[in-house]
Amino acid sequence: MNKASKLSHFDESGHARMVDVSGKEATLRTATASAFVELSDAVLAALPNNPKGDPLTVAQIAGIQAAKRTSDLIPMCHPLPLSHVDVRVEIVAGGVRITSKAATTGPTGVEMEALTAAAVAALTVYDMTKALEKGIVIREIRLESKTGGKSGTFFRVPNRV
Repeated sequence: MNKASKLSHFDESGHARMVDVSGKEATLRTATASAFVELSDAVLAALPNNPKGDPLTVAQIAGIQAAKRTSDLIPMCHPLPLSHVDVRVEIVAGGVRITSKAATTGPTGVEMEALTAAAVAALTVYDMTKALEKGIVIREIRLESKTGGKSGTFFRVPNRV
């Protein structure tokens, strides 16, 4: 058995495929993801007066919109009827912390939707502040937790990357 055949998005021959979830039971599934946008103190101080508008509100809306469009962006993702998406964007020491949550009742998880929301929200902060600083760094896009499904519950261990 080759390594690719152990991954659900590859068939027995190692070719990419979309997983068939038609036989899976619809259950409540949730996921939380996060991202961090590293910004200088000068950019953080300028956020309320950004000439393009409020980057935090625009990033929040962009993240929600991105979660709803995940299957258009990630080729093997199933389109999901999301029952909830929440994106929080807050100024913290050294930058902007983004936390996204997604939920559905369906046959497959919402990890990719939560991760996509966090990533696009971070990219939106970058886009709206790049005129003020070119050295912006987006880091730590990661799954924080998930519930539901065959693999069960996952919670990231604090202080572990």
